[in-house]
Amino acid sequence: MTKAAELRTKDVDGLKTEVKALQKAHFGLRMQKATQQLNNTATLRTARRDIARAKTILVEKQSADKSAK
Repeated sequence: MTKAAELRTKDVDGLKTEVKALQKAHFGLRMQKATQQLNNTATLRTARRDIARAKTILVEKQSADKSAK
């Protein structure tokens, strides 16, 4: 689980790579679930929420950059 405080320390490019990594991990979890290899299905929920958290902070930083210009 990624904390919001950790994500806020990253810059926009760092957040974009974090979102891509989280989406890749979520895809892997979905494939494990489809092939009946995933034991703890709650990890899907936490992965989805981590993606949403990272995307929210990314949008906040992007809008702050635009308003600063």
